[in-house]
Formats: sequence, structure tokens, C-alpha cells
Amino acid sequence: MRIPAHSVCTAIRDDIVAGVYERGSRLTEELLARRYGVSRVPVREALRTLEAEGFVVTRRHAGACVAEPTEQEAADLLEMRMLLEPLGASRAAQRRTEAHLKVLRGLVRLGQERARRGNSEDLRSLGGWFHETLAQSSGSQALTSMLTQLRHKIAWMYAVEAPADPVESWAEHGAIVDAVARGDGERARAITALHTERATGAHRLRFSGGSERADRVRTSQPPVNMTGLRH
Repeated sequence: MRIPAHSVCTAIRDDIVAGVYERGSRLTEELLARRYGVSRVPVREALRTLEAEGFVVTRRHAGACVAEPTEQEAADLLEMRMLLEPLGASRAAQRRTEAHLKVLRGLVRLGQERARRGNSEDLRSLGGWFHETLAQSSGSQALTSMLTQLRHKIAWMYAVEAPADPVESWAEHGAIVDAVARGDGERARAITALHTERATGAHRLRFSGGSERADRVRTSQPPVNMTGLRH
């Protein structure tokens, strides 16, 4: 049975993000095909896709290698997310379906429950599912794809500290869903912008010796009325 190239691409990308392949290391078609139990054809297609996404570069005399992003490129990713996630929330307020709302509300309930109990093990994955579903609720495949790619690349480049106050963080998630449910695009955008900016400060570059945080990434977001955020 022929394994599709997108499955091979996902497997290689996941391994790059997880650090299985170090930055700058070679990615030979033969070794990758052997590792994933496929022919070289889907590996070749996957490497082309990963090069377009910025995970892989082709070097003269070396072939495909894991990319080595600079600190500026990494900082740019966070700034892009700070612009696109609020846009996605605003679009979601106009285009979300009842199915999207049901999933978002369920994730908020789970997240708030675990945050109150101090159970932080599941919070990161719940947060990822929340933001993925919020992006899908925008009704824009292009925007959803861009945000998904940003999340993968940010997870590759940054270690993320747990929120200092997970209860407050999940209260913000709840407020975003409330605004989306009411169709209030401006409030959904404003709360998401504040939430994303706060989260940005918890990111620490994996390849800068662990000392540099992302606090320097800032935007000129207007103040947000946070009344009613705490539940």
C-alpha cells in the first residue's frame, strides 16, 4: 500500500519539531525512506513541501538539511501570530458554526476545570486544540493553514513556560468564546490580541542558550476592557 506524501511530510515535520533531527543536519532520502518504511518518491515530495514551509533548506553539495532559523526569523513568527490570531477570532465571530461553538465551549470547560484543580498536564494540549478550533472557525482555509504552520514552527523554535495564572488564561479563552458566540468580532479580536501578547512573553528560544525570552516582541494593541473575564 502506497503511503501518501502528506503522511510522510507530517511524520518528518513532527520529528523536526521534536528535535529528532538537529538544526543543520542532513536529511537524505535513502535514510528517511528506511526510517518511515516508504519509497524515496513520497520522501522527495515531503521534503519539497517542508522546504516551502521553511523547515528544510537545500544546500549545494549537501542536499536537503534541517533549516537553521535566525533569532530575528523566530521573533518574526511570534509577531505574525500576534497579528493573525486576532484576525482569526474576528472572522470566527462572523463565520463560526454551532458545531465549532460546541467544541470551543467544551474545551473551555475542560481547561477551566483542570486549571482550578491545578492539573497542568493537559492544559497545553487543550490550549493547542482550542486555538486550532478557533482558527478553523474563521471559515478561511488559507488563514487556518497559516496559523497551523505558525504553531508548528513556533513549537520547534521555542520552549514555552506554563502560564503564571492558568485560571486567568482560561478565563480569557472563555471570554473569547463568549464574544465569538455573540458575533462580536471587535471584542473577539481585542481579547485574543491581549491573550496572545501575554502568551508571547512565556516563549524562550531553544537555540539561544535558554536565556532570551520573547518579551521584546510587542505590538501597539489598544487597552481592552477585561470586565467580566474572571469566572
